[in-house]
Amino acid sequence: MSADGGISVPNATDLIAAARAMIPPLAARAQKQAENRRLLPETVAELKEAGFFRVLQPRRWGGYEMDPIVFADIQMALAEGDMSVGWVYGVVGVHAFQIALFDDRAAQDVWGQDNSVLIASTYMPTGRAIPAPGGFRFSGKWKFSSGVEHCDWIFLGGLTVKDEATGKGGDYCTFLVPKSDFRIVDTWDVMGLKGTGSQDIAVDNVFIPDYRVHRTSDAYGGTSPGNAVNTGHLYRYPFVQVFFRAVTNGCIGGLQAMLNDFRAYGAARITTTGTSTANDPDAQLACAEAASAIDEMKYVLRRNFNEIDEAARRGELPTTEQRLLYRYQSSVVAERCLGLAAKLFKGAGGSGLYATQSFGRIYADLIAARQHVSNQSQISGRGYGAVLLGLPNHDPMI
Repeated sequence: MSADGGISVPNATDLIAAARAMIPPLAARAQKQAENRRLLPETVAELKEAGFFRVLQPRRWGGYEMDPIVFADIQMALAEGDMSVGWVYGVVGVHAFQIALFDDRAAQDVWGQDNSVLIASTYMPTGRAIPAPGGFRFSGKWKFSSGVEHCDWIFLGGLTVKDEATGKGGDYCTFLVPKSDFRIVDTWDVMGLKGTGSQDIAVDNVFIPDYRVHRTSDAYGGTSPGNAVNTGHLYRYPFVQVFFRAVTNGCIGGLQAMLNDFRAYGAARITTTGTSTANDPDAQLACAEAASAIDEMKYVLRRNFNEIDEAARRGELPTTEQRLLYRYQSSVVAERCLGLAAKLFKGAGGSGLYATQSFGRIYADLIAARQHVSNQSQISGRGYGAVLLGLPNHDPMI
C-alpha cells in the first residue's frame, strides 16, 4: 500500500461514542482478560475495527491525524470498561504518532502492506547498539512491553556505543525492530493491570538500519526526520508530552469506573450496623472528592493540550517552564487517582473485597499504573520546582 491515505475520517464525537458503547462489554470481559494475562484477540480486533488505533496515525498512511484530546477521551472510556484495555490502547496507540517522526522509510516498512499493523514498545534504555555499515548491531533485554503479542513491530530503547576516540555515540535512541528479530519472554504474572500482557523482550545481535533509529534528542527538539513529510501541526507536538498522557489517561477512566460502581453499590448497601452507605458522611465525601478531581484532571489535560496545539500551529514549542508543568501535572494523575480510589475502597467495607465487585481489581490496576516511571511525580515535581526557584532544567526529556 502506498502512502496516499485514502481513508474516510470519521467524526471525533462518533469515535468517542463508539468507545463509550464498549464500556459494558469490556467490563464484563475484564476478569477473563485478567485471568488470560493479556488482551483477548477479539478485544484487539474490536479496537482495530472501530478505528481507534488510527487516531494519531498520519492521514497519508490511512490515519485520522486527530487531536490527542480525542485519543485521551477514547482511552479514558476504554479504561472505564477495563483499565488493562485502556492501558494497552494508550501505549500501543501512541506509537502511530512516533513512527511519523522516523525517517519515512520506517513507516513504509511497517505500513507499506497493511496500514493497520500495530507497534509495541519498551523504552527502557537497556539495548546496546554497536555502529555497523549502514546502521547498528543491536542486542538487549527489556521488561514491560504491553500488548506486544498483538503487534508486528516494536520500539526498543537503547544507547549507541560511545567511540572513546571521537567522543561520538552514547545517544539514547528508539530502535524499530520487526517481530522476526525479537523474542517474547512470558513473565507477566502480576497483581495489577493483569490483562496488559506486558512481557519481557530479548534481542540478540540483529542489524538495525539507520533509518529505523529515532534519536530521542530529535523527538524532544522537534527536529525529527519524519517532519519533512508529515507536515501537519500535530507532529510538531513534543512527543513526550503526548506519551506521558498516554500512560496516565487510563487512570482517570479507572477512577471513573470505580466511582460509578461505588455509587450504584453505596446507594443500595446496608452496613452490618444497619445504616446505609448513602448516609455515611465519609462515603459522601469520597464520592464528591473523586468526582471533583476527575473533572479537574480532565480540564487540566484539555487546557494543556490546547496550549501545546496553539504553539504547534505557530511552529513553536511551549516554554521549558510550561513543558515541566505539563509533565508534572501528568505524572501526578496516577497518585491522585490511587489516593481517591483508596477512600472509595475503604467506603465499600468488607463486602467490597469480593471478586464479584470491581473495587479490588480497579484499585490493584491503579497501584500498578502508579509504578510506571512516567508516574513518579516526586521526580518531575522536584525538577519543575527547581526551575521555579531559578535553577537550570536538567530533565533530558524536556
